[in-house]
Amino acid sequence: MTVQTGPEPTGLPRRRRRLSDRETERRMLDTAVGMVNEAGLTVSLEHISLEEVIREAGVARSAVYRRWPYKDMFFSDLLRELATAAAPASVAGRETGHAALAEIAAERLDRLETPEGRRAVLLELIRREPDFARVHRSAEWRTYLALHATFLGLPDGALRADVQAALTASERGFATRIAAAWQEWAELFGFRMRPALGTGYDALASLVSAHFRGLVLMSPTSPDIAGAHIHADPFGTGETAHWSLRSVALAGVALTFLEPDPDITWTEERIAAARHRLAAMAPA
Repeated sequence: MTVQTGPEPTGLPRRRRRLSDRETERRMLDTAVGMVNEAGLTVSLEHISLEEVIREAGVARSAVYRRWPYKDMFFSDLLRELATAAAPASVAGRETGHAALAEIAAERLDRLETPEGRRAVLLELIRREPDFARVHRSAEWRTYLALHATFLGLPDGALRADVQAALTASERGFATRIAAAWQEWAELFGFRMRPALGTGYDALASLVSAHFRGLVLMSPTSPDIAGAHIHADPFGTGETAHWSLRSVALAGVALTFLEPDPDITWTEERIAAARHRLAAMAPA
């Protein structure tokens, strides 16, 4: 009698499909970007092992070395990929602002009827600063900031030019999104840029960006800067509240640039429209 100890063989094992050179390249770069974002960029890529990237990507070693005969060639392309993929605006901007506005609106819709009330609601949005916590926790943001330091150390040549062009494009997109968010909030509450300054929301966005970057860079060694709070009414709204010093600074920048728009008449219809718009931002 024959005892069967396992399933009968059904033929030769199926061979894994061979990846094209383009698929190998894409897998390698995507895997390496993920590893950098998880571990962080430390002004160099020395902590990233090419052999580990090959294992994680699940690609043939021979195909990798056919595409990049030297390790430095892969890391040059990885730097280009990181710079091109850098998108800090995806971390901060309209989405988190809308969520904060919806929360505030649920509490303070009645305050839209007076200039003082509208100013207080705008300041409350800044006080709750919906973006900083996400930026502070974001590995992608730290990678983005480290990329700038890495760029400064690159020698003149094609790689430096490519990284510079990619970072410039990313910066432009970041500033555009932040400027659009601030303009949306300002117009919602009846504010405008002060004409005497002769500038636009792009200048405000640049200072907001510098504010966040400075805090993110300094917070690991100076945590009190990012974490310090006061219990006060720093802008005379009539409400004492828990303010972080970083949000006090941010509000100071905003009020330097913004003023109530004298050309706006706050009719009952306009107030109702603003309330409806705020209520529509609430999560479903």
